[in-house]
Amino acid sequence: MTHGPEQLDQLESVARAQRATRSFTREPVDDNLVDRLLALATRSPSAGNSQPWEFIVVRDPATRHAIGALTSSRWSSGARDWSQANLGPELTADVDTGATGGVAGAPVLVIVCADTDRCPPGSVGESVWPAVQNLLLGATAAGLGSALTTLATGGRDLAALLGLPPGVEAMAVVPLGHPARPLRPGRREPPRIHHDSW
Repeated sequence: MTHGPEQLDQLESVARAQRATRSFTREPVDDNLVDRLLALATRSPSAGNSQPWEFIVVRDPATRHAIGALTSSRWSSGARDWSQANLGPELTADVDTGATGGVAGAPVLVIVCADTDRCPPGSVGESVWPAVQNLLLGATAAGLGSALTTLATGGRDLAALLGLPPGVEAMAVVPLGHPARPLRPGRREPPRIHHDSW
């Protein structure tokens, strides 16, 4: 397989199209597609090639509802206030839609976890976040909506709900599904680039 400008153009197109999706249709997502996306996620780098990622694919409506309730509770307990003070009203309203039911309404929730026993100390994040990015880009390339959410993570609530063993930490909840509405292109500032020094 050769690589060149055409492949870079394709990747750039997918990266530009990738947006957080917070409301989904009820259309199901094929198991084989989810498996392919998770295999793509594992093509990412990790510290010492530790590959500490673990994925829990949640389709059960009751479990998705419970994760949604936890997300909504965390949103109402301070995250909404922070968003209102720091984000514009349009983005805050979009996040509110997701946090109060939209994310849990996705047909699939992927809980991205880290087995901290497999990872060098202090390198959990840099070993898992690239896998999450691959998952988000893969979902976009497949025509699905997705988002990186962390409201439900932290503490023991989600871990207890999912029966996570000691040493396994839930890092992110990634909803997957067909977007309920077309997504506008993301707004990004130009890259801030420094050469040789600040």
